[in-house]
Amino acid sequence: MNAAGAGPLRSEPPAMEPVRAEPAAAGPVLYALVCGSPAAAGVGRLVAAAQRDGWRVCVLASPSGRRFLDVPALVAQTGFPVRSEYKSPGAPDLLPEPDAIVVAPATCNTVNKWAAGISDTLLLGIVAEAYGRGLPIVAVPYSNRFHAAHPAFRASLDRLRGWGVRVLFGDDVCPLPLPGETAAALLPWRLALDALARTPQRA
Repeated sequence: MNAAGAGPLRSEPPAMEPVRAEPAAAGPVLYALVCGSPAAAGVGRLVAAAQRDGWRVCVLASPSGRRFLDVPALVAQTGFPVRSEYKSPGAPDLLPEPDAIVVAPATCNTVNKWAAGISDTLLLGIVAEAYGRGLPIVAVPYSNRFHAAHPAFRASLDRLRGWGVRVLFGDDVCPLPLPGETAAALLPWRLALDALARTPQRA
């Protein structure tokens, strides 16, 4: 099921330009879901790493997450359109069905709505449906420290873990910034892929 092989989880290497790989013509499909955070700009690193592991990758963004993306570059890198809205009824679906999902960065807003079962964006609809499909899901929550300290957010993370979502969160995974800090975060993209290999498909 998972294209990545098992191996020890490891920390993210120093920042570097993603090594591009040609989109695979066949193989399992990974949906990379990105939310409205500047950290979303680095999703090309996840795409490149997943392609090296044999995944076909589709990038989908929340409406606010899309503004942080270089959409033409991602289309060229993946071979698929970057979707952020529901398609019109009867319109063909241009993306293959997913075999696994990584949600990174997952903002407080998305995490709380996800845990409440709300599906008012394409991304939330996908993760809600993924539960019914039993797909393996890895989430990398990312927001500022004050947002992440809210009890509702912590309760939402616990709920997602209880549903079988592999949640990668904490200072040992990716330290969170204070409000107003503008340094771009390097999310643990490799760690997310390695965790996906350890997240079984639910029956």
